[in-house]
Formats: sequence, structure tokens, C-alpha cells
Amino acid sequence: MKNFKTLFVGFAIFAFSFSNAQKVGVVDTNYILDKMPQYQEAEARLNSQIDTWEQELKNLQTEFDQKRSAFENEKVLLIGDQLKLREKEVLDLDKNIKTTTSLRFGKTGEIAQLRANLVQPFQDQIWTAIKTMSDKNGLGIIFDKSNDVNVIYLKKSYDYTDKVLDILLKGTSEKDKKSNKK
Repeated sequence: MKNFKTLFVGFAIFAFSFSNAQKVGVVDTNYILDKMPQYQEAEARLNSQIDTWEQELKNLQTEFDQKRSAFENEKVLLIGDQLKLREKEVLDLDKNIKTTTSLRFGKTGEIAQLRANLVQPFQDQIWTAIKTMSDKNGLGIIFDKSNDVNVIYLKKSYDYTDKVLDILLKGTSEKDKKSNKK
């Protein structure tokens, strides 16, 4: 009787584990973002803004180098207030460069905020498409292989990236879809 109970409990656990198994899927959100034309346009605008800011910063740095060099050369000729005024000018310009660099390129700078604002709407669209695809395919868990998930091997049938991309690009023409999938 004891063996029968153990066998019955083992069989019940075995049957229960199969009935509650979760289907797993994987998507690559970086790949999806790369195939979205609207994201590419927004990314190009952001990169253009970054280039403009980098050029402004280079110009400030050049101006600083010139003023510092001139100050060092004329230092012996300057006296009293002139010396302090020129030194303050150089220090203020250096401080301006550091502040501008921090405000624009820092961890919480304008670029980080612009990038977050750029990506957020597309992430929302991708999340909605993933949820739709997940509901259609009965998936319980979905991993994003582009965000530091180490996928050693992935059977193509578990990669749902193209299905999510199809949902997102539903409004585009067939020609655009084919060129985006390449």
C-alpha cells in the first residue's frame, strides 16, 4: 500500500508538471529596432544633434587652449588686476567646458535623456507587439537576447523576433517588409 501511495504521488506530480509547463520564446529587440524605419530616422536626428554638440565642445576646447596659451605667454607682462582678470577668464572657460560636458554628455545628461525619450515609444510598441504575439502563441516567458541574456543555443522555432517585427511593420508595404528582413 505504501508503494502504491508513493507511485500515485509521483505520477500525480509528473502529470501536473507537464500540464503546467510554460512555453518559452526569445526575441531580439535590438534587431527589431534596427529594422524599424521610424527608429532609424529618430536615431539619425539624435546622432546629428550629438555631432553638433561635440563640434561646439571642440570649438570651446580650442578657444580655451588658445586663451590659456596666450595667458601663459603674457603672464609675465601682466600685473595686478589684468593678471587676475585674464586668469579668471581662462578658469571660467575651463569651468564652462566641464559643465557643458557634464550637462550634455554625463550619465544623466541631455544625451542620455534624449536617448531615453527616443527609445521609450519604440519600446512601448515592441512590448505591445510582444504581448500580442505571446498571447497568439501561448507563450508564458519571453527573453530578450539583446539585453545581456546569454543564449548559448537557440532553436529557430523559439525565436519569435520576426513575428514581433511582422506585427510592428503591419502598416508598411510588403516591399518595405522584405527589405527590412534582409
